[in-house]
Amino acid sequence: MASQAGPIARANSAAIFQAPSHLGLRAGILFGLRNAGWRGGVMEYIKQAEVDAAAEDERVRAVTEQMLADIEHRGEEAVVEYARKFDGWEGEFVLGEAKKKRLLAGVPAQVKDDIRFAHQQVSRFAEAQRDSLQAFEIETEPGVRLGQRIVPVDCAGCYVPGGRYAHAASAIMSVTTAKVAGVPFVVACTPPRGDAIDPAVAYAMDLAGADMILEMGGVHAVATMVFGLFGAPEADIIVGPGNAYVAEAKRLLFGRVGIDVFAGPTESAIIADETADPMTVAVDLVSQAEHGPNSPVWLITTSRDLAAAVDRILPKVAGDMPEPEVVYAAWRDYGEIVFCESREEACKVADRYAPEHLQVIAADPAWWRGTLRNYGSLFLGEGATVTHGDKCSGTNHILPTKRAARYSGGLNVQKFMKVLTYQELDETASRKFSAVGSRISRVEGMEGHARACDWRLRKYAGDERFDYEVYDQQHYE
Repeated sequence: MASQAGPIARANSAAIFQAPSHLGLRAGILFGLRNAGWRGGVMEYIKQAEVDAAAEDERVRAVTEQMLADIEHRGEEAVVEYARKFDGWEGEFVLGEAKKKRLLAGVPAQVKDDIRFAHQQVSRFAEAQRDSLQAFEIETEPGVRLGQRIVPVDCAGCYVPGGRYAHAASAIMSVTTAKVAGVPFVVACTPPRGDAIDPAVAYAMDLAGADMILEMGGVHAVATMVFGLFGAPEADIIVGPGNAYVAEAKRLLFGRVGIDVFAGPTESAIIADETADPMTVAVDLVSQAEHGPNSPVWLITTSRDLAAAVDRILPKVAGDMPEPEVVYAAWRDYGEIVFCESREEACKVADRYAPEHLQVIAADPAWWRGTLRNYGSLFLGEGATVTHGDKCSGTNHILPTKRAARYSGGLNVQKFMKVLTYQELDETASRKFSAVGSRISRVEGMEGHARACDWRLRKYAGDERFDYEVYDQQHYE
C-alpha cells in the first residue's frame, strides 16, 4: 500500500484558525497549543489523519439511546431479543457451574500459566495502589476529630470485549482490580462466540474472582448490569473497554452509575528522536493499529529522517499482518506523523493529544517521564512496548481515550473505592465552630444553615451574650 502522506500543514497562526472543519481533533489540538501560549518553532504534519469521528459518534449515540430506553422499559424481554438479533443467542445468560467447568477444562496448560502470571502482576500493582490510600483520623482543633474511611462499592460490573479478539487480559485487568479493592460482588460479561464465551476469557474471569459471569455483550450487557437483570445486583460502577456502542452506553449511564473512564477506540502515540530504530517504531505503531480500523496511531518526532523512514516502512510492516486491511485503514484514516523542532515542543504536542498509550523511544527517558503530563500509561525506552501493559506487566490497560487523559487516569483500585469523610465535635468545639458557621451562612444568605449553628450556640453557651446575630429559636414539644 502506498504511503498516505499528505501536504505538510504548518502550525503557524493561520493554520491554527483555518484547520479543515472535518479534522476536529487535530484542529482542537492546534487551537489548544495556541491558546496555551505555545510560541515554539515550526510544527509540521508529515502525515495527517483523513477522517474525524464526529458524524459516526452521532449515529452511535442515537442507536444506543434507543436501546437503553427500550431495555429500561421492557427489561429482560428486550435483552433476550437483542441477544438473539446481534449474537444469535438462545441460551441462558448466566454461566452455570457445569458449563464453566467444561470451558475451563478446555484451556491449555500453557495458556493457564500465562494468565496466572499476568494475574499475579496485576494483583501486585493493584495491591500497592490500594495500600497507598489509607484511612486516618486527626484532631485539627481541641475537641474536633476529622477522618476518612476507605469503603469499596457494593457491586461492580466488568465488561470484557470479545468481538474480533478474545480479551482474556481485559478480564484480568477489571475483575482482579475490583477484587483487590474489596468489592464483595463482581459481575463480569463478555460476548459469546457461537454457543459459549471464549474458554480463556472464562478462565481469566474465574481466576480473578468474578462472582457472576454473563455470556452477553454489547449495549444490552451494560444495561443488564446497570439495571440488575437476570439475577444480577444493580452495579454501582461499570468498567472495561468495548466498542463504540459500549463506550456510548457507559457515557449515557454515567451519573446513574459510576464508570471507569470515557473510552473510545484504542489510541497510541510514540515520541521518538534520532536515536530510535525506525523498524521498532513502525512495528509498534502497527501493533496498536491492529485493534481496529478506527484506532488512531500517532508518531511525534524530532527527526525528519525518522519520520520519512517510518512513513515508508509502516505500510510494508502492515502488509505482513494477518489482517493488513485493518491496519491500512487505521493508518490511512487516523494515523499521523508530527515533526517538532525540539523535545520541549514534542512534549507540548503530546500533552495536547493526551493519548491513551504513550511510548517514548528517545534519549534521556527520565527527562521525558518528569516532563510529560497527559497520558493514560507511559512506556519508557525501546524495551517497553504497549503490549506489555496491555497483557502482563501489571499496570492497568483500561485507560482514557479522546483526550480524557488531560483530567483522568486509567482504571485503578481507587475507582472501586469511596473515600468517606466524617467529623465529630464535642460541646466546646461546637460552640467555636458554630459561631463561625453561623456568620458565614448569613454572609451567604443561608438563614436555615445559620440557625442550625445558632441552636447549638444557645444550647451549649448557657447565659453567654453574643456580639453577633444569633437567632433564639422557640422550643417546641
